[in-house]
Amino acid sequence: MFHALGRSCARRPGRVLAAWLAVLLALASAVLVFGRATSEAVSIPGSDSQAARDAAAAFPGPPSGNQPVVLHAPAGSAPLTSDAMRSAVEAAAARIARVEHVTAVTTPYAPAGRAAMSTDGRTAYLTLGLDVAARDITPETTGAVEAAAEPARQAGIEVTPGGELAAAADKGSTGHSELIGLAAAAAVLFLGLRSAPAAGLPIAVGVVGLGVSLAAVGLLGHLVDMPASGATIAAMIGLGVGIDYTLFCLMRFRSLLAGGAGAVDAAARTTATAGKAAAFAGCAVVAALAGLALGGLPLLYALALAPGIAVLVAVAAALTLLPALLALLGRRLAPAAAGPAAAAEGAGPEHGARLHRIAVYVADRPWRHLLAGLALLAVLAVPAAGLAFGALDAGDKAAGTDSRTAHDRLAAAFGPGVNGPLQVTASLPTAASGPGDGRLTAVTSALEATPGVASAGGPQLAADARTARWQVVPDTGPGDPRTAALVDRLRESALPAATAGSGTAAHVGGSAAAQADLNDRLAQRLPAVIGAVVAVAALLLLLAFRSPVVAVKAAVVALLSVAAAYGVLTAVFQWGMGAPLLGLEGPVPIPGYVPLLMFAVLFGLSMDYEVFLLTSVREAYLRHGDNRRAVIEGLAGTGRVITSAAAIMVCVFLSYLLSADPVVKMFGVGLATAVALDATVVRGLLVPTGMVLLGTRNWWLPGPLDRLLPRLDIEGEGTGRGTTRPHPAAPGPAATEPTPAP
Repeated sequence: MFHALGRSCARRPGRVLAAWLAVLLALASAVLVFGRATSEAVSIPGSDSQAARDAAAAFPGPPSGNQPVVLHAPAGSAPLTSDAMRSAVEAAAARIARVEHVTAVTTPYAPAGRAAMSTDGRTAYLTLGLDVAARDITPETTGAVEAAAEPARQAGIEVTPGGELAAAADKGSTGHSELIGLAAAAAVLFLGLRSAPAAGLPIAVGVVGLGVSLAAVGLLGHLVDMPASGATIAAMIGLGVGIDYTLFCLMRFRSLLAGGAGAVDAAARTTATAGKAAAFAGCAVVAALAGLALGGLPLLYALALAPGIAVLVAVAAALTLLPALLALLGRRLAPAAAGPAAAAEGAGPEHGARLHRIAVYVADRPWRHLLAGLALLAVLAVPAAGLAFGALDAGDKAAGTDSRTAHDRLAAAFGPGVNGPLQVTASLPTAASGPGDGRLTAVTSALEATPGVASAGGPQLAADARTARWQVVPDTGPGDPRTAALVDRLRESALPAATAGSGTAAHVGGSAAAQADLNDRLAQRLPAVIGAVVAVAALLLLLAFRSPVVAVKAAVVALLSVAAAYGVLTAVFQWGMGAPLLGLEGPVPIPGYVPLLMFAVLFGLSMDYEVFLLTSVREAYLRHGDNRRAVIEGLAGTGRVITSAAAIMVCVFLSYLLSADPVVKMFGVGLATAVALDATVVRGLLVPTGMVLLGTRNWWLPGPLDRLLPRLDIEGEGTGRGTTRPHPAAPGPAATEPTPAP
């Protein structure tokens, strides 16, 4: 099938290129018409915060909630309570009310907005209602609101949008990160291949895949709540694997050309071998991401779907677009007769001999290198023992962004809790007589008396008088652990005591409560997700290489590299070590979904290099049955391409450290660390030394399992190669191998 697909695309390159161009143009046009939509809304089915959110639906209000526009009169100017300033603010409010999608504007001078004026009269905020959901608030809407506030700005008032308006304005493009990552990848490719056409091919395929996947993810945001970081993570993963898969295929194509194959035949055979391995590796990544479904959270579905789409697009490009381009470029991609490019394919004796010497050195001293690799990973993993899930808020955004400015000004004027008020709802068995109903006053008194509550508003009744809600402002900000502790106190003691015997069901919602519920749910589901991802990855390797030992060993070493990445993540972000170098002001909390999503992505990516290394080792072993020699040949044969591929992926991931979003920085550091460790310590030390020590036990397969497992022939050409099981001279590792030095 893969051979036929590759040959078909190679014979009709014009049609294939036209089809990809049509898809890209269609998706780009749809994005221009409908725009990209993102939403930071968190839905947690079955949680207390979700119950509060559902109960609040009984109250009419704008789809996106109330959005603030912060006003600040700097020192030396008249306060906002002066007549001149009031006139300017009201003029601005009148103009804002005429902006498209704005349905209501409440000023701090109106009776309903008096709480929006600070005691010193220097900070206040307008409250806006919009007729669109949060994910449909665009930067253009925010810009129109800011432009309409010009009368206030002319009076010397500093105007800053907050809430979802600020989030829309802060949606900066990550184009500079992609460009830097592409430039670094191009440099690595040119140094390794010494050919401009060969170096440009993986970049071209990666860019096309990136454009298609980002457009698809952007449009998907209209259907599901897609966080802004989702598209960025998709770009990181999609660009990295897109270039890597193309590189692996390109190396095989160049090798076939050097062996005398024609361009079309070489492209078809490349698709049937390296292309098939890339497809298997991509499916491993997607399967690992699918394990996040056990988290039972729409947020995880969205965050898994985005990179999953990017990986599938990268695989589709490697199987269709790439063979067409290979056939078109043909001999222009062929390596020189000698030199570094040829050495990359094993044609250069000097480079090949150097890699072979390194592989022999590692294989001759397996215990030494195995223990050294384990010790390094263990040291890096130590901080992971202190990893704690937290919640980010606008105060963790980069200084100078609208979200951060609005957050800081509101916190300074009204207290930190105003940036994340809690919403308490109560469902009554019978209609309340009014706000003075005893059941409601009991809840109000309990809220006011709870430690950690700065203020609690009076109850608001829904039209049926059977649902009430209170706005509770904590003493602390939404990302502060003490706010999460307050949520627990309200749920576990204050509200149950206030509603005892009344039949009233009270719930605590709001962004801080939702984040606390999210982290609790993730902590509960973490073992199931990890178990499922590990099991799926091990099963795929078992199917690929027909070896339970190889599958289990790969899962174990992948867990070690992920633990090391978690340790670095904890030290850098939670402890703040080196945070200023990343553009952060200090430690920041790590949201619970970051380690979980990172685990699935890293486990999937680790399967990529495992597949390419073990395919080479197994091919050698099936030729001659000598395990130690096969390990050396596999390590020497794949060392350069795996190192180059990992270097490209690390460059791509690190380029995203330029993003102002702390979550994107976390993924950049965590993924880059794990890939670097995986391609060096794991693939260069742990895997080969473990295989040398295990000897022929690596390929042990019980008879019943042998009959049950299919023969996939991951990187064969469908000729049956790789399906035969060799028969060593005698059982055990000593049968064909000398005793290694310690």
